[in-house]
Amino acid sequence: MSATLTEKKVLKGGEFLVKNSSHMEMFIPEEFNEEQLMIKETVKTFVEQDIWPHTERIEKLEEGLIPSRLDIFASLGLLGTHMPEVYGGSHLDYITNTLIGEEIGPSGSFSVSYNAHTGIGMLPILYYGTEEQKTKYLPKLITGELKASYCLTEPASGSDALAAKSTAVLNAEGTHYILNGQKMWITNAGFADLFTVFAQLDGNKFTGFLLEKGMEGFTLGAEEKKLGIKGSSTRQVFMENVKVPVENLLGEIGKGHLIAFNVLNTGRFKLGASCLGGCKKVADESLKYALEREQFKKPIASFGAIQYKLAEQAIKIFYTESAIYRTAQLIQEAEHEFLEAGKDFPQAKRDAAEEYALECSIIKVIGSETLDYVVDEAVQIFGGMGYSEEGSVARAYRDSRINRIFEGTNEINRMVILSSILKSAMKGELDLITPGMKVQDELMNGSSPEFSFEGAYAQEWTAVYNFKKVLIMLLGSAAQQAMSGKLDLKGEQEILMNLADIIIEIFNTESTLMRVQKMAENHPEKNIDVYNAILETLIYDATGRITKQATDAIASFIAPEMQAGFVSGLRKFTKYPLVNIKESRRKIAETLIQSGGYCF
Repeated sequence: MSATLTEKKVLKGGEFLVKNSSHMEMFIPEEFNEEQLMIKETVKTFVEQDIWPHTERIEKLEEGLIPSRLDIFASLGLLGTHMPEVYGGSHLDYITNTLIGEEIGPSGSFSVSYNAHTGIGMLPILYYGTEEQKTKYLPKLITGELKASYCLTEPASGSDALAAKSTAVLNAEGTHYILNGQKMWITNAGFADLFTVFAQLDGNKFTGFLLEKGMEGFTLGAEEKKLGIKGSSTRQVFMENVKVPVENLLGEIGKGHLIAFNVLNTGRFKLGASCLGGCKKVADESLKYALEREQFKKPIASFGAIQYKLAEQAIKIFYTESAIYRTAQLIQEAEHEFLEAGKDFPQAKRDAAEEYALECSIIKVIGSETLDYVVDEAVQIFGGMGYSEEGSVARAYRDSRINRIFEGTNEINRMVILSSILKSAMKGELDLITPGMKVQDELMNGSSPEFSFEGAYAQEWTAVYNFKKVLIMLLGSAAQQAMSGKLDLKGEQEILMNLADIIIEIFNTESTLMRVQKMAENHPEKNIDVYNAILETLIYDATGRITKQATDAIASFIAPEMQAGFVSGLRKFTKYPLVNIKESRRKIAETLIQSGGYCF
């Protein structure tokens, strides 16, 4: 294998597309340490003992129930694990915090309240608050004495959150800002004590403010009747001449967009981690039912069609998990680098998440879409019982659907992925030109590939490397046409979606490949054959999906006289050999059946 694959250098955001990564330096879930496993067990026990027995009451929005669960979680020291010790937090590493988020995932509506409180509720203050604001609010948010909420969306704004119509003006005395407006879809609103609110100061300066429960003119609408996450408090917020002390201005005037965007990076990642936990729980239930339910005198788990579903659930969960913990490590290492460079804790944490905004969007997309697949197939495996509200699968199906919408719709996140790459390239932070010229030279002049791979997994590394060439080939042409004015990428969202999906496939396959190879080399106790089956099936299927996305893109924006050349290049770069995916999926399903639950 090429020596460049063992370089230790931490890649910057998006660089995985143009540089090789070291599988030996990647963190994999098989390497959680003892402390992390103890924390995992603590969170799991909390969910099983303090959430699941009260699910029906939570679903009915019993007053005080969710806040009391947050208090219990706080008593375990788990609301401030991402906060500095000076404010009462425990400052655990990013990977451990990711594990906590994953284990909270199966708690349904509670996970939404938890993520809103600890993420978009607390981080704006940590990132942008004054020292007085941090000292006043963070310790009480960590102990659960205060509960947090985040007010960005308005009835007319939707995905264009910065188009807020809520207003703020400074009073004549210069002591208070007067806020007027309306917010909607506000999580935790029914019981929150502290609200981060955004408004247009003086008509056009998008700015953040901290509002407290009980301020005169600050009122709430009724609880929303939602399709899912029914146990999560969701209300409208109304502001009528609310007097907010000037010391409650959050961040800089006119810089509210920085708060919104930088908080969303972490929020998207946390959502993906929680979706992962939900996936594993539902996959367990799917398998258990498939083993118990008999048809034609046999458990339905013995049927090929059901085994396909069980195996596909596992494949998607495995690559989602691989990508999540790869990203967690990248962010964690970036935090350390920024701290060593002299940045303070909040700035290091914020800048690390911003560095990997692209990867955070990928995690949000794959986490939410994997969960949607898993719950949908769970309903199918359960059949009529899956459609009954007497079980948990119907609730999981309803709860899952919101994840593709909030924290930025998956369509918005796909566009974020592309815009992040193009912006980095324009700034010279991501070199697309050099690899683009090499791909062009290989196609036009038949030159040898820059890298060749030998030994174990050479075939898989070659496939992933070639996936990147497909992207570079298309991205380079799209960028050239955009710069020359021939192509308006912003107005061609279908093409952006094609390219984004190829990028997502690259990250998923490479993350899975790195994990499996590291397991093969470092964990002889594992049955590597079944993990190889997961990897081969994923890359085989990804080859087909990339071919489809690339073909659609070629037909959409490449001139007809040049399309044949691009199609020829595409064929050259998508030559992963045939895999007996039927047998591979059966092997995966059999491993699941023998273990009695999700075991990867």
